[in-house]
Amino acid sequence: MIETYELTKQFNDFLAVDSVNLSVGAGHILAILGQNGAGKTTTVRMLTALLNPTRGWARVAGYDVVKNGHDVRSAVGVLTEQHGLYMRMTAVEYLDFFGQVYSLTASARKLRSDHLLEYFGLTEASHRRIGEYSKGMRQKLALARAMMHDPGVLLLDEPTSAMDPESARLVRDEIARLKSFQRTIVICSHNLTEVEALADQIAIIYRGRILIQGTLEELKKTVLGAPEYEIKFSFDWDSNGVELPKGVEFLSRTADGLKVRVENPQEANPQILKHLFAKSASVMALQEEPRTLEQVYLKIMAQAKGSENVE
Repeated sequence: MIETYELTKQFNDFLAVDSVNLSVGAGHILAILGQNGAGKTTTVRMLTALLNPTRGWARVAGYDVVKNGHDVRSAVGVLTEQHGLYMRMTAVEYLDFFGQVYSLTASARKLRSDHLLEYFGLTEASHRRIGEYSKGMRQKLALARAMMHDPGVLLLDEPTSAMDPESARLVRDEIARLKSFQRTIVICSHNLTEVEALADQIAIIYRGRILIQGTLEELKKTVLGAPEYEIKFSFDWDSNGVELPKGVEFLSRTADGLKVRVENPQEANPQILKHLFAKSASVMALQEEPRTLEQVYLKIMAQAKGSENVE
C-alpha cells in the first residue's frame, strides 16, 4: 500500500529527506520516530502528493505520488500538526463540507458524520462553532475529518496530541481497529509508549535519513543486543556451580539470583532450568529484563550524534 525508493526532498541547500526506502503492506502500522525537523512531516507531505520529491519515487495505494496525485489524495486520510479547522463552522458543517470534497452523497455524508461524531464523543457539541472547542476536541474532530471518506491509507501526525488520557485511549483503540480492516497506517509520534502498543514496524529518522527500521523486537535485538534474563531463587542458594548452556553469557550473581544474557531463549532457557532443577535449586522465577522502545531510541540517537561529533 505504501512503497518508496530513495525518496528525497531538497529545499535549496537543505536536504530535508534523504534517500528514504519504505514498504508498508495492507493491515500494517508503520511508526516514524525522530526529533522535530528530522524529516517526518516532509515525508508525509510527499506521501500525500502535496510535495513532489526531488528524486526517487513513492507509490501509495498503487498510485504514483507525482503522476497520480489526485488519486493519491483520494485514497488517503491525513491528520497533520496544522489541522486546518475552520473555526466559524460547526462540526456538522465541517464534516459535511469535507464529505462533499470527497464526493460522498448527502445520505452517506450524514451517516458517516453522525457515526464519527458519536464515536469521538462530539455529538453534543456538534452544532457549536469549532472555535469554542478545546484542543482535545479539535484533535478528535480533525481525526474524524481524516476518516470521513473511509480511506484505505491513514497518515497521522501526532494523532493523540493534546488529548486527555481517556480520549487518547479511544483514538488508539480506533487506530488498532482500523488496522484490522486491512488499512495501512503511518504514525508520526513522540509518544513511544503509544508506538510500542500500535506499531508493526518502526523507522527512526535523523536529519532526513532513516537510521534503522524493523519490528520492535528486531530493533531491540539489533540495538540492545540479546535479551537479558533474571533467575530468582526462593531462598539464598549457592549458584557458583551452575553450568550455562552455549549462547548464554553470565552477567551477575546475588545470593538469591542470577542475571544472564541469552542468544536463543527458546532453546537455552529450558536447558538452564533443567540444570538448575537437577541441582535442586528452588527457582521462583525466570523473567526477561524489560527493554523498551525508549531505550532503543535514545541509544540510536546518541550513536548518530556521536558519529557526527567524531566526523
